[in-house]
Amino acid sequence: MTTAFTFPGQGSQAVGMGKALAQAFAPARAVFDEVDAALGEKLSAIMWEGPADKLTLTENAQPALLAVSLAAVRVLEAEAGLDLARDAAFVAGHSLGEYSALAAAGTFTLADAARLVRIRGRAMQQAVPVGKGAMAALLGLEMDAVKAIAAEAAAGEVCDPGNYNAPGQIVVSGTKTAVERAVEIAKARGARAMLLPVSAPFHCALMKPAADAMAEALAKVAVKPPKVPLVANVTAKPTTDPQEIVRGLIAQVTGTVRWRESIGYLSAHGVDTLLEVGSGKVLTGLAKRIAKDFSAVAIGTPDDIAAYKAQKT
Repeated sequence: MTTAFTFPGQGSQAVGMGKALAQAFAPARAVFDEVDAALGEKLSAIMWEGPADKLTLTENAQPALLAVSLAAVRVLEAEAGLDLARDAAFVAGHSLGEYSALAAAGTFTLADAARLVRIRGRAMQQAVPVGKGAMAALLGLEMDAVKAIAAEAAAGEVCDPGNYNAPGQIVVSGTKTAVERAVEIAKARGARAMLLPVSAPFHCALMKPAADAMAEALAKVAVKPPKVPLVANVTAKPTTDPQEIVRGLIAQVTGTVRWRESIGYLSAHGVDTLLEVGSGKVLTGLAKRIAKDFSAVAIGTPDDIAAYKAQKT
């Protein structure tokens, strides 16, 4: 069995996330306390009590998702003897999840990672005025067709492929009017297409101010080689080089999240087991669509921890 650990991105948040881990395990409580301290506020209270609209704010959702992922990793280390360097061949994270993957692998301290994703969330939200951007899922098309639709829809505005999530599931991002045109063009060509309920157009050229903010923020933190190679969003290839990692983190703010290709890389290089560590099961579902022979399991609750522990013993 060759395992990769994957970490979810925005959209996997939910009120109550991580609460059961905190109630059951001291290492999880320590993570949430450390994130609260790093941010100077009780993010954990928003995570566990809501309201949902406050948790969904990008500046809160991103550190919240990171906190749950790292809490689960720390519990796996304490309760199940997880040693990432020994037990994982690769790590990968979807968009924001790339920071969780890197923190789990020792590239960033937990406190630095929490502050970085808070900066990232705020910068991404502020890059485009509310209502001016949009994202849409185009279903049943492959990348060449989506690129052609996006180019036609742009018409002098911005419409970029944002997420290549799975076969036939690609998200475009950009100016609201351009993305709406892409939806209509896709439908006219027989595809299904729908606008997504997001607060900003992530992973497109409109996010350039946020990319600049991340370049500035990343220049101020220590970046160590990860204990396990990271398969990066923008290249879908592995790296342990700190400078390359930083370049990738800056580029992924405006670039396409190449998730299908990242999972394809893992499959082609011997990985047969994917563990999604953190909130929700989005990546587990995508994995089974990309490579049907994968064993894909989500680990985010005390019961999930117990099942992993039992499987290891």
